[in-house]
Amino acid sequence: MRISGNVAQIETEVPLATYESPLWPSVGRGAKISRTVEAGIVATLVDERMTRSVFVRAKDAQTAYLASLEVDARFDELRDIVRTCGRFVELIGFHHEITANLLFLRFSFTTGDASGHNMATLAADALLRHILDTIPGISYGSISGNYCTDKKATAINGILGRGKNVVTELVVPREIVHDSLHTTAAAIAQLNVHKNMIGTLLAGGIRSANAHYANMLLGFYLATGQDAANIVEGSQGVTVAEDRDGDLYFSCTLPNLIVGTVGNGKGLGFVEENLERLGCRASRDPGENARRLAVIAAATVLCGELSLLAAQTNPGELMRAHVRLERPTETTKIGA
Repeated sequence: MRISGNVAQIETEVPLATYESPLWPSVGRGAKISRTVEAGIVATLVDERMTRSVFVRAKDAQTAYLASLEVDARFDELRDIVRTCGRFVELIGFHHEITANLLFLRFSFTTGDASGHNMATLAADALLRHILDTIPGISYGSISGNYCTDKKATAINGILGRGKNVVTELVVPREIVHDSLHTTAAAIAQLNVHKNMIGTLLAGGIRSANAHYANMLLGFYLATGQDAANIVEGSQGVTVAEDRDGDLYFSCTLPNLIVGTVGNGKGLGFVEENLERLGCRASRDPGENARRLAVIAAATVLCGELSLLAAQTNPGELMRAHVRLERPTETTKIGA
């Protein structure tokens, strides 16, 4: 696929690890279309952070509130404590919420090229110890307060972000929409509203309006050594499609892409090979390889999302593809 934007200008093959056979040609169709447009898929990274929430107990809500003011006033002090936890971890902000006598603190960190789960927990543990030692009236609750939120579909991740926040965009000329996707921009735009937006609203979706982000993310995460459980929050995102005088504007926004190029899972042979082929093992400033991986992941999602929505504008196309690719006849089994 072809990708441009504020992180990378590249053409690259993308690995997937999946048992869903139709995903390969579907993503491949989107990738092929990206190469017909000069800019390809424009991927804009708009934010990055890893979060960990802790909570403490207080005598009452007033005490919890006073403690939150103390934490806020000591931000510089807390940032210095985090810097003792590693070379690549940096405290960049926090949010708090009080419920009854409980104070929840959601810390945000940058973590270099690591996805940052353990790095953020290590830093949060140090912060929690310091807060308990220096702020009166509170006691230990937990190192993880579910306000992060890790591997769960929540509103707060979509609002405040967790991982890399990437917006991908592609403008497909009308003749390509017709010849390669066998549909029209108007049909895809209408389906996106009716299916992804209204359908998801009726289903009670949380900060999400998409067809199948999880499919592409799981395949990409497994192929590149990521924590696959993070597709839970990673698959939250919004697809937008517009008919622009017959041309198709298509966009996927993914606010919770949790990826890294170093750390657990990255030492496996096939993972090393895939990261190398993606250009994510180069000598760059800390964080740049992970950002490159994130925009490639987001572009992969767009390719599969575009292809599926196009297929679903045509009666029977989706099922025909699955039958052909996943249910081979006895003749083809013998031939294989």
